[in-house]
Amino acid sequence: MRFLALLFLSFPAFAGEIVLENDYVRVTRDSAPCALAHAPECTNRVIVALGDIELGCNGARRTMARGDIEVFGPWESYEPPNGGSFFEVSIKANHPPVQSPGELIPPEKNAIRYDGKGFFVFEEKLEPGDTRARHSHSQRVVIQLNRARLQQWPDGEPSKFVETVPDRPTFSPPVIHAVKNAGDTPLRGIVIEFKAR
Repeated sequence: MRFLALLFLSFPAFAGEIVLENDYVRVTRDSAPCALAHAPECTNRVIVALGDIELGCNGARRTMARGDIEVFGPWESYEPPNGGSFFEVSIKANHPPVQSPGELIPPEKNAIRYDGKGFFVFEEKLEPGDTRARHSHSQRVVIQLNRARLQQWPDGEPSKFVETVPDRPTFSPPVIHAVKNAGDTPLRGIVIEFKAR
């Protein structure tokens, strides 16, 4: 019985679902395996609220709504959020070099939420019928918050239509493209993008 209690205490946070994992990140839904500071496999972490949640850190509590984020460094601990759904995005300590396009062109019309040493977080926004001029992205985690229909013009490829899927994180390769919101709902998403080194 004591062994089972110790086993449970060692692995309580992995009860949630891992929804995306590669050499760069691990994303879990509704669990926070990296809530404690100094875990060897956990460095920087981003909490992305998918609903109304409450997050505790350093004795303070923060209420978060869908699309809100909180970023924690490797030395910071926090309490796993409660009340609703969320993603914990953990950036792996020894990930491979970041892949970036040959030309770095900042995207317009987005809102920077966090700008750190190795990555930044922005809210991706584009109104129906609006176009984002040619821009670039390095490798990134994309979390769409609603459905939208996009037309994209990637460099060197034919144009294509993309239907965004809410609440399903993806890891996207580097790209240079222009984008138009071809649907009738605004594009809204949270993007955690690695910085080129």
